[in-house]
Amino acid sequence: MQSFREQIATIMPAGLTGTVVRTEGVTTAVSDFPAPVGSVVEIERQTGVPVLGEVIGFRDRLTLVYPFQEVRGVRRGNRVKMLRTSHYLRVGGSLLGRVVNFQGELVDEGPPLRLADRTPLSRRPPPAVQRPRIDTPFTTGVRAIDSVLTCGVGQRMGIFAGSGVGKSVLMGMLAKFGNSDVNVIGLIGERGREVNDFLERDLGPQGLAKSVVVVATSDEPALARVQAAMAATAIAEYFRDAGKNVLLMMDSLTRFAMAQREIGLAAGEPPTTRGYPPSVFALLPKLVERAGRSKQGSITGFYTVLVEGDDTNEPVSDTVRGLLDGHTILSRSLASKSHYPAIDVLESISRTMPDVIEPAHLNAASVLRQILAAYRDHEDLISIGAYRQGANPIVDAAIALKPAIDAFLKQTPVEHSTAEQTQALLTQLTTQAQGLLQQAVAQPAAEK
Repeated sequence: MQSFREQIATIMPAGLTGTVVRTEGVTTAVSDFPAPVGSVVEIERQTGVPVLGEVIGFRDRLTLVYPFQEVRGVRRGNRVKMLRTSHYLRVGGSLLGRVVNFQGELVDEGPPLRLADRTPLSRRPPPAVQRPRIDTPFTTGVRAIDSVLTCGVGQRMGIFAGSGVGKSVLMGMLAKFGNSDVNVIGLIGERGREVNDFLERDLGPQGLAKSVVVVATSDEPALARVQAAMAATAIAEYFRDAGKNVLLMMDSLTRFAMAQREIGLAAGEPPTTRGYPPSVFALLPKLVERAGRSKQGSITGFYTVLVEGDDTNEPVSDTVRGLLDGHTILSRSLASKSHYPAIDVLESISRTMPDVIEPAHLNAASVLRQILAAYRDHEDLISIGAYRQGANPIVDAAIALKPAIDAFLKQTPVEHSTAEQTQALLTQLTTQAQGLLQQAVAQPAAEK
């Protein structure tokens, strides 16, 4: 939480007003209005309530305002008034189980709340030298992750996938089964139809009870979608500062980047990489770096990235992969075989895994990866019957254990696997693999 002195320092006490000159695409140009970038303003209109907006830049002595709502009814000459220069959200423990918008206002059908605390929408990340190391495992309850992609408390993991391969279901499993104190879930640019589907089907009463859900659907202005991501992070920071271990999930960073692209282009930024202006690549690290451990608590982040055409090397995916502490790839090929969660463990990695697990667990995960890699390298030969049994002991073991490994990595959305259960099953699989390998080595020796 910011101190009262810090809040006062960000306030601009002078009242400012200006006049609408014209609209430029989705922005409104205002004259005689030297409000700072980021200020929240109010645009009067002929009919209906005033339109709220935010100052996003300047051009030719005019101030550019990006509205939060449609500007229907606004005409040239309407007055624009600055409301505030700083963004704060009302927060509190009673937000758990509720759904809010980008301004922190309740949008569900529950009773109104009185929230006494406030937190800034944008904050600087914790200083790098003050971040404690990640040294404690974060149990997700998902076997494929806890076994070979083990995450740490305070880690930031990306979930990369195309559309329709199970991101929402996996997020629901993480919210229900993860060992967090509080979940904060940001649905950024989501289809309106899928919000209730996620709340009632994927999250359910069990997950919602300890969650705060921030929603900005795809039909809302780009500024609302960007600020919804900021709001979810700010709420997570509030609970972290209260000493909680928070699980922050955001779906998706891609739509956040696309919303910022709209704002940047409207402000006059030049498009650079695939139409994305520089502000997109400057804003992404400012958002994800706010997650992590602090001296008070932790924010463990899972950010989904919607890859275009299943291309994990497109600009946003490539940038995010370099910013996060690991990535989980959801495979369309596995999803087409009804293998859920469709996690491609060979293409995925957790960079903090060696720091949070025992050497025996790390060795078992390495053995499982070797077996899966051997099967994938020879899959074409195996499928057409061209592989000769006994040619490679590791491939022989992979063929024998593939059904058991697939059964281990598959998991239904209602099936919760504890860390102990996952570890026991992983050890059992690797023990069988090592036994098969030893038997293959001993058999030629006996024949001699």
